[in-house]
Amino acid sequence: MRRAVALAAAVVLGASACASGPGGDDDTVTLWVRDYQKAIMGTLADEFNATHDTQVEVTLVPATSFVQKLGTAVAAYQGPDIASLDLVFAPYFASQGVLADVTDRVEELPYADDLSPAHLSQVTYDDRVYGVPFTGDVSVMFYNKTLFAQAGLDPEAPPATWAEVQDAAEAVAATGSDGFVFSGACGGCNIFSLTPLIWASGGDVLDADGTEALLDSDEVGGALQLYRDLYRAGTMPELVRTDNGPNAATAFQSGTVGIRFDGTSFMSTLVSDGAVDFGVAPIPGQDGGSASFAGGDVLSVMTGADNPDGAWEFLRWATDRDAQQVLADNAILPVRMDLLDEIYVPRDPRFAVFADALAVGHTPYSIVENELFNDNNGVWAGLIQDTVFGQGDLADAQRAAQEDAQAILDKARD
Repeated sequence: MRRAVALAAAVVLGASACASGPGGDDDTVTLWVRDYQKAIMGTLADEFNATHDTQVEVTLVPATSFVQKLGTAVAAYQGPDIASLDLVFAPYFASQGVLADVTDRVEELPYADDLSPAHLSQVTYDDRVYGVPFTGDVSVMFYNKTLFAQAGLDPEAPPATWAEVQDAAEAVAATGSDGFVFSGACGGCNIFSLTPLIWASGGDVLDADGTEALLDSDEVGGALQLYRDLYRAGTMPELVRTDNGPNAATAFQSGTVGIRFDGTSFMSTLVSDGAVDFGVAPIPGQDGGSASFAGGDVLSVMTGADNPDGAWEFLRWATDRDAQQVLADNAILPVRMDLLDEIYVPRDPRFAVFADALAVGHTPYSIVENELFNDNNGVWAGLIQDTVFGQGDLADAQRAAQEDAQAILDKARD
């Protein structure tokens, strides 16, 4: 996910590390979650505890240090029974042997084939499964209907190609507002929001098993050129060059920006604000089609958990209908593809766009996700700075980033 915290390189997790410390109640399982999940995890825990002999105890961990604290804890045999992980970090933890293999149990779920494919791919390592999908978060296009109308655009016909995105942004900018906004100094934000342009055009940033970088491809270059053109055409506020996350969102919320790519939680913010008449649409490919970053969380039982059966009992419940209904009731995208049209989409017609986005969702698979993409001083963020805002040759910047990214991947594989 785009807001994932930095992975602490100093935390080295051995394959023999166990998750939990000594002691513990046989009827209790411990669950670690990031602190901003307090409200929804509290609700889910209350629902589970009211209907099960096994009880779940939730521990809130600061989001900015979650990965480091979890790594340190499991290395010291003091970790939880279950962790709610940002799905992009699941390949790393699985590769280090600290997540329990739940392949057989997942395959026995009657709805196994209906779980989000992108989430399942992230908890799969060496053809074994080390967790279950839990919550969804997908990237889509938000556009300001009022500004579209003022610019002479049809507010019910959002852009469906790259050229239409540029035309719409320039038309809005011609009225004195900003046409397009993004967080140009945020690596994770842009793996979430920019990469769908590439996927929808037939390209990628990594190969399927996460061992080969593809940053020098035509599709990557085309998406970066689109952003460069939008910036040079004066459609973006100057804040985009240095924004590492919050300011671009605030700009759209103020009603002065035509287009922004963001996720499901941003819609909740806009609805709560009630200040912008907005529409939601897929992020398009160069000549049509669409794609999305499939983000969110997965739940994993930790190796050596004190109560692995109780932990699995919670994982199964979290993916079943009752828990997924709780998520939908709180405007959180469920990960059960078979339930979306029944329990989620009817709550708001715009939710259909999110449901469709999850079906075409992608997530780069890598055990070095942070170093490649999330690090604001990393390869991906640097490539965006060099190409969108720089004056140099775009292809040269791509080649340099490709070499750097491949070196990181090769080192991780050694």
